[in-house]
Amino acid sequence: MPAPILSYQHGRLFRNGQEHRILAGAIHYFRVHPEQWKDRLARLKAMGANTVDTYVAWNFHQERREDVVDFSGWRDLGRFIDLAGEIGLDVIVRPGPYICAEWDNGGFPSWLTGQPDIMLRSLDPRFTGPVAEWLDELAPVISSRQAAHGGPVVAVQVENEYGSYGDSADYIRWSAQILRDRGITETLFTADGGSDYYLDGGAVPEIWATATLGSRGDEAIDVWHRRRPGEPFFNVEFWGGWFDHWTEEHHVRPASEAAAEIRKMLDGGGSVCVYMAHGGTNFGLGAGANEDGGIQPTVTSYDSDAPIAEDGALTEKFHAIRAEFLRVRGLSEDAWPAIPEALLEPVPVLPATTLGLPTADRPLLDVLRDGLRSAVEAGRHHPSERPLSFEELGLHNGLLFHRSTAVLPGLPDAPQESRIKLPGLQDRAHVWVDGELVGILDDRTGTEGLLVQGRGAAVVLEILVENVGRINYGPHTGQRKGLLGGVLINQRFTLGWEHSALDLGHWTEEDLATLPATTFEVAEPADTYLALPGSTKGFVWLNGFLLGRYWEVGPQETLYVPAPLIRAGQNLVQVFELGSSGGVVELRERPSLGTAGTGLIEAAELA
Repeated sequence: MPAPILSYQHGRLFRNGQEHRILAGAIHYFRVHPEQWKDRLARLKAMGANTVDTYVAWNFHQERREDVVDFSGWRDLGRFIDLAGEIGLDVIVRPGPYICAEWDNGGFPSWLTGQPDIMLRSLDPRFTGPVAEWLDELAPVISSRQAAHGGPVVAVQVENEYGSYGDSADYIRWSAQILRDRGITETLFTADGGSDYYLDGGAVPEIWATATLGSRGDEAIDVWHRRRPGEPFFNVEFWGGWFDHWTEEHHVRPASEAAAEIRKMLDGGGSVCVYMAHGGTNFGLGAGANEDGGIQPTVTSYDSDAPIAEDGALTEKFHAIRAEFLRVRGLSEDAWPAIPEALLEPVPVLPATTLGLPTADRPLLDVLRDGLRSAVEAGRHHPSERPLSFEELGLHNGLLFHRSTAVLPGLPDAPQESRIKLPGLQDRAHVWVDGELVGILDDRTGTEGLLVQGRGAAVVLEILVENVGRINYGPHTGQRKGLLGGVLINQRFTLGWEHSALDLGHWTEEDLATLPATTFEVAEPADTYLALPGSTKGFVWLNGFLLGRYWEVGPQETLYVPAPLIRAGQNLVQVFELGSSGGVVELRERPSLGTAGTGLIEAAELA
């Protein structure tokens, strides 16, 4: 077996026998349009980095169990790695299978996590079997591009932040061995939070342990000296910014503060990877969610206040981090390499314009009923006694419509109050009684339910459940979606349901044809920022491509539209609105990601 290009001894890191620092930045190929990969990698190199780091999102390559694993087009991981090598960057690959990354389900496909009682990230054979099959497909893409074979891949991560989830050293060793068995010969490493607690669960003596943290790096270095003597300190995820949840404030972190934290770790002899160097976008339905007493869905933008902005712009933070990277390389300021002029120029944008958006031809409920009627005619309505979950219907994300009848207590001349309860609701539900919208519930309010008036007669009960993003971190990772606790009228179950799935991520031109639409003409494609002021909540497509979710609660107001998605000539915007439409689509010249409350990332998020 060839020797890895990276090695370490007495706390010092070496590359091909020469003392080395990893000065890296994270860019996720699945969050950047492939026509922009080369540009974003060039901007990373201009920041003074010598390495790019990327996760691999399993569910981006194989969403359905029956799907052939796809490494073409946007999913061509090999091309992304090759481009990095051509630019002169080393590559660190983090294949999971769990990646967190604020990505839907932490990268896991829901056909895996939806198995009843499966223990994820363990030696449960229902987990390890599919993981082995996935790595059979993925490993050759990575192994053939290792430094040992003349490629740019210098290191591969084993699992990911496992000390935040479990404590099975046997599982970590299995995860390393399964990579070795498939030809990974470069340096392996684990990654965990910067304290004893996380190392206790996620690190094993024989595999290089790296850190993930956003502050107090000097304290983490002390922990490593005590716990991992002889190993070089590498913060593989320095959180120089942070992501946003819907309904919360926009996160920013001052450039000076981020650069000062990097300086502490570099002055302590460590290596650093900036997470994210360029965050990109959670296009489609890729955004994940957290859970803290209720679901916290992540916004469509993954800008993350990164040094290279969502549109590629070089920010103040870019220049501050560049200064630290070049300083530690021993370059005086007058010897710094020039940033290519093309990278310093403003990113071209389309002129601002406002487009009229027609109102929907029919109310939302009528559209849903038509969908159910079509499903019944095609034999795809899946009748069942209880409401079926997304996983039981093979639906990874999108919407699920349920229909039944129920008797609401009361008398014709003496109406009575009852509650429609949705215990175990994941995540958000519109509820109609006899065609009238009586309210919207979510995972926090579903158990309390909605008050309705009954007269002892049967009513039609219709419920639209939205998956707002699968949880990507913590013990709730892999949580199923739908009406998991059934539907209650007071304490009585409602039985006998029909269902139809709205698989938005796979909607065809025919599916989209019924949506409200508007068009705009472009002579020369350029970036733009799409907003729907006055609209409530929904999904927007451009030229058949699902840009992502929008929601009036913010903080994000605009959706980034990269130039490669825009055509010279006519462009088509289509909108699926779950509430009320504002009647306009705006193309803006600047992003609006929300106003930061404190202007700082809370220290607890950076620990």
